[in-house]
Amino acid sequence: QVQLVESGGGSVQAGGSLRLSCEASGGTSSSYGMGWFRQAPGKERTFVATISRSGDGIAYGDSVKGRFTISRDNAKNTVYLQMNSLKPEDTAVYYCAARRSGVGNIMSTSYDYWGQGTQVTVSE
Repeated sequence: QVQLVESGGGSVQAGGSLRLSCEASGGTSSSYGMGWFRQAPGKERTFVATISRSGDGIAYGDSVKGRFTISRDNAKNTVYLQMNSLKPEDTAVYYCAARRSGVGNIMSTSYDYWGQGTQVTVSE
């Protein structure tokens, strides 16, 4: 069983930056594909970014390409999401997820474990 804990959320003005972290414990998390998703109030959870266990397979949602960067440090069992040039529409709860397959995936239904989420609020 893998436990995921996100941190790094907060409030920032438009154009600012935040770095989210997701620390995994239990299981062999370094072998898992990892992903970030987000959910705004009243909306469905959407894909943000994913990374393979080796870090060489990465994909981003269209709305964050060129602004967000996903990375991982397997020695620390941690995945990061660097978010730059933040916009008000990035406001959401951000969730970290892990899947037993070492390959990343854009579909939330393919993930086996989820964190509790961290709030990101971007103001004008």
